[in-house]
Amino acid sequence: MEFRLPEIGEGVYEAEFLNWLVKPGDTVKSGQNLMEVMTDKATMELPAPFAGTLNELRVTPGQKIKVGDVLLTYTPAGATQPEPEPERPAASTNDRPSPARPISQPVTTTVASGNGSRPGRAFVRAAPSVRYLARKLGVDLSAVHGSGPDGRILVEDLSEHVQTSGAPAKKRAPEPAAQFGKPGTRIKMQGLRRKIAERMVQAMRTIPHYSYVDECDVSELVRLREGLREHYARQGVKLTYLAFFVKAVVAALKEVPIVNASLDEEAEEIVLHDRYHVGIAVATPGGLIVPVVHDADRKDVGQVAAEIERLSGAARTGKIRLEDLRGGTFTITSVGNIGGLFSTPVLNPPEVGILGLGKVVKRPVFDARGKVRPADLVYLSLSFDHRVVDGAVCAAFTNAIIRHLQTPALLLLPPRPAGAGAPAAS
Repeated sequence: MEFRLPEIGEGVYEAEFLNWLVKPGDTVKSGQNLMEVMTDKATMELPAPFAGTLNELRVTPGQKIKVGDVLLTYTPAGATQPEPEPERPAASTNDRPSPARPISQPVTTTVASGNGSRPGRAFVRAAPSVRYLARKLGVDLSAVHGSGPDGRILVEDLSEHVQTSGAPAKKRAPEPAAQFGKPGTRIKMQGLRRKIAERMVQAMRTIPHYSYVDECDVSELVRLREGLREHYARQGVKLTYLAFFVKAVVAALKEVPIVNASLDEEAEEIVLHDRYHVGIAVATPGGLIVPVVHDADRKDVGQVAAEIERLSGAARTGKIRLEDLRGGTFTITSVGNIGGLFSTPVLNPPEVGILGLGKVVKRPVFDARGKVRPADLVYLSLSFDHRVVDGAVCAAFTNAIIRHLQTPALLLLPPRPAGAGAPAAS
């Protein structure tokens, strides 16, 4: 029998195969994870909707696969050999013909086992392929939390539910990646690295970049964060500088809306967004991923810090969801925790702006009275789409970020309710 790629997300019909978690000859149980695939930089595991012995694995790492493609063949549990499969109906106590068996069997067992498709139950949003997998896995869809639009249940939701509910699905620990390479070897351009390459080439070929660098005295921010770190830690929140930078960027975007935009080339229109979804670049063993803090203007500093920690952890463990990677309107990338004063970041299309953060360094500076004092400085390096944003706008936007970073206590104020008017720019 054949196992084909099901619909793996809302509007997602193609993926890249990453690797097998099983091998030919393995006996697998229903719900056991078979493979890892990647769509739009999100990695997910596909569970087996069957129990049986694997015969042939049909795809290889790096291969593009589409919904409906055959991924593997298997012998169902209880059958001795795959060859005599046509004679199986005669040996079976069932009177149904063989061709109808793959379709009708899940429906019949669904009704008998009460797995969630009984008449009269509440409506559940899920694609037909997801419903089919749920029936095969014996999963009650009403008990699964849907992460798709309007609560739609996706394949990864089923996989996560099976694992957390104590089913026999096994998670193979990820092998440590050699991030810096090994001399004398070749690395196949596949998976996340290929996705990154495609996006970077697109950005550099189609977008005229304009870079702008300035320094910012964040001495007050350093003192404030140091004083609040233990308070937030007791609440289970790791308070980082990045949370303050996100809030400062959002405040600046509200003052300079043209930077919170994207270019619709086909319509020849600049689309100014009224939502503030800030992407945070995260270095993972497989490459750079940019999960998004959605509606950052409606979250306080603590909530932003908690969301950054959640997204970063999910990205590094390969558990990031598709919806966590979509919808960004501006991106922040940082090399400060590694080193370096500043960089020239590449835009994340279709956004028109990106902020790069260097490390916070201690430097002597002159105060207003001409006296030398120690200060904590950080370099802000920004890149903009010069088709949309001009130099004067770049300077105005950067100045706004600096102004908000130098009054960090105001960034702790609770977010304004949705629909409330924005404060006037000072």
